[in-house]
Amino acid sequence: MGGGVDLHTHTTASDGTLAPRDLVREAVRRGVRVLAVTDHDSTDGLPEALAEARAHPPLEIVPGLEINCDVASGPDGAATEIHVLGYCVDWEAAWFQEFLREQRAERRARVVRIAARLAELGMPIDADEVFALVQEGSAGRPHVARVMMARGYVKSVREAFDRYLRAGGPAHVPRRRLTPAEAVAVIRRARGVPVLAHPALAGRDELIPELVRAGLQGIECFYPEHSAAQTAHYRALCRAHGLLETGGSDFHGPRTGRPNPPGSPAVPLAVWDALKERALLCRA
Repeated sequence: MGGGVDLHTHTTASDGTLAPRDLVREAVRRGVRVLAVTDHDSTDGLPEALAEARAHPPLEIVPGLEINCDVASGPDGAATEIHVLGYCVDWEAAWFQEFLREQRAERRARVVRIAARLAELGMPIDADEVFALVQEGSAGRPHVARVMMARGYVKSVREAFDRYLRAGGPAHVPRRRLTPAEAVAVIRRARGVPVLAHPALAGRDELIPELVRAGLQGIECFYPEHSAAQTAHYRALCRAHGLLETGGSDFHGPRTGRPNPPGSPAVPLAVWDALKERALLCRA
């Protein structure tokens, strides 16, 4: 087994296409030694992932999650999505699970609103088709995109987002507003380590000082869609603010428009060592 670290992956507990056990097996096949399972608003995949990992030492599972947030931007007030990753959280705490249940309930309500918007655009879908894909998991726009593909409205998940579902797109509808600072506070309350996910995708670097004041502990620097210049830029921001540098594949499974496999891009093992040290401080 190699020295791979991947701190950003998804399973069928949210919008991934691999069951947690299958994600673990794929990560092992790719030489990953440290794997964070970071489903959207859900930790339901963790028990299965942890159980499967016991059959594959020395693989280590990092309990995590990803929380989606919106912030207003521009003169029209259109929302920009900001995602916050949380690591080493007390994921079994009752209050934390109640928070996640509320988040998932809002996700399901948002799917209904998106379906209504798509119908107005002449692309009707049945929200129940989306929920059939999700089952008990965390519903999201990728599930809507898959139904749109099945209906023949688009040819890929990427097209569905680029043309319709992205923030500011014609089929985008806002979720109940949760600010990135609030997400950071929730993760800190759960004694976890909050990290700003794929910051170049949002392009809202001006928010970083505010998030640091709120308790942000790191920035996801190593990311498939970051250029070398962007990676260097965010590493410099980490040094300037005393933040952790993290990274991961954002793997969602095959045929999801996320081509990077687990363990890619390369993330140094020292990143995990630093994250463990910071997690001890956050739990103190």
